[in-house]
Amino acid sequence: MKPVRAVPLWWVLLLVSRLGATRKGSPEEASFYYGTFPLGFSWGAGSSAFQTEGAWDQDGKGPSIWDAFTHSGKGKVLGDETADVACDGYYKVQEDVVLLRELHVNHYRFSLSWPRLLPTGIRADKVNKRGVKFYSDFIDALLKSNITPIVTLHHWDLPQLLQVKYGGWQNVSMANYFRDYADLCFEAFGDRVKHWITFSDPRTMAEKGYETGHHAPGLQLHGTGLYKAAHHIIKAHAQAWHSYNSTWRGKQRGLVGISLNCDWGEPMDINSPKDIEAAERYLQFCLGWFANPIYAGDYPQVMKDRIGKKSAEQGLDMSRLPVFSLQEKSYIKGTSDFLGLGHFTTRYITERNYPSRQGPSYHNDRDLVELVDPNWPDLGSTWPQSVPWGFRRLLHFAQTQYGNPPIYVTENGASQKLHCTQLCDEWRIQYLKGYINEMLKAIKDGVNIKGYTSWSLLDKFEWEKGYSDRYGFYYVEFNNRNKPRYPKASVQYYKKIITANGFPNRREVESWYLKALETCAINNQMLAAEPLLSHMQMVTEIVVPTVCTLCILISAVLLMLLLQSQS
Repeated sequence: MKPVRAVPLWWVLLLVSRLGATRKGSPEEASFYYGTFPLGFSWGAGSSAFQTEGAWDQDGKGPSIWDAFTHSGKGKVLGDETADVACDGYYKVQEDVVLLRELHVNHYRFSLSWPRLLPTGIRADKVNKRGVKFYSDFIDALLKSNITPIVTLHHWDLPQLLQVKYGGWQNVSMANYFRDYADLCFEAFGDRVKHWITFSDPRTMAEKGYETGHHAPGLQLHGTGLYKAAHHIIKAHAQAWHSYNSTWRGKQRGLVGISLNCDWGEPMDINSPKDIEAAERYLQFCLGWFANPIYAGDYPQVMKDRIGKKSAEQGLDMSRLPVFSLQEKSYIKGTSDFLGLGHFTTRYITERNYPSRQGPSYHNDRDLVELVDPNWPDLGSTWPQSVPWGFRRLLHFAQTQYGNPPIYVTENGASQKLHCTQLCDEWRIQYLKGYINEMLKAIKDGVNIKGYTSWSLLDKFEWEKGYSDRYGFYYVEFNNRNKPRYPKASVQYYKKIITANGFPNRREVESWYLKALETCAINNQMLAAEPLLSHMQMVTEIVVPTVCTLCILISAVLLMLLLQSQS
């Protein structure tokens, strides 16, 4: 008789929470919880260097793999857009700090540009002092405004020379170069930065960079490249954590973690053991891939089993999933002072077996299909859909899987397509309200959540989608060379949540929505007037000086003629 596999404990807990729910709804949707967050809960907004800074070759910055990727053209980015200027954030630091103050956030999560600090990626070659000064001044400006910096060391923009010379994250030597880079940052900024994130969403960085090729460096090493890249990224994270722990923690008293993104995977059929297993497998291939080595010392067993079995069926002597030595497992385990968790949406999961003869791939290794409920709210973009209840479940999963670690929600937000963009973003307000309320319920349930970062402060460069998707609280007019920012209605709403530290009562929360929509009407008028203002600016900057110059020349000619006639 075939043994019955035990249902995971985390799934039993979720089943209990779902008693009485129907497939089209959930108890989370039916009962909004009014209450406040714990004292000291930290509210923030986020961004990354490559998506906002621009100034791609200014003040000594070296090229990144994303500079090379976008400059190559060939349809790799929608509209062949680049981030050469992006939001012009490198030159608008003080302006953006004012926006953060206006938003009333407690912290700002941003990333450092590795090639801006180390143009070749290697500390022994050269440290760019102007890059160090830029970030040092930025950190000082935040602290002066009582905004805590939460700093990401690496958000996808690897120095291009490391890619060309060593093959990027395919090479284990990246771990040493990353540790040296991290040490520079700890040394230069650690007296003021107390929250460090080593990597942001390394799963996407590995999958899209080395499996599908949709992201820089654009490689398609199916079923092998992403696992090798992830293996080296995990080692690099551990080296940076140990370096901080042994050298810097004693005097700087900071925390070092990693930010992992994952959607929630819900079984399509809750009565199907196969779908339940597939949903768990989805989460282990997504979150567990990186979190399990850091919290338990090794890859999830289901990854080792599945990839090992398919590798053997494909005629390989070894699994395509690399192996940690006993020494490495011990070295990596426990290398996180907090878990950074990014989350955007939910997928229904059902099992589907992909024959090994189809060839190696991450997609086939998982043996599952992701589905979307057509009833879920559509935000005008293909991704994400608004499914708040999945957020609470993911938070519970992280709590039970990894020993109730301190959790910082490091990314959560919604985008809308460019052609749908409006400053009266009611849909984003509803997204914020739903997801933040589910996080509050998770805290009430006992999940140890310390802070929340809404993604993102500004509309910005969205990787292979160029400027077509907008996540920002502030609308950026990219067609204007000054890149002006305009507040959306969600600014006012998020500000109210922060000020109240939650949702005090129904009447007050409903009033926030109405007031937020009132403000956006005025802001929309400002945005509508932008073409006229730009035209007037052009007249001021170009036409007026030209006319004045002509007048001066004509006057000079007349004066010469007058003098000649008198003589």
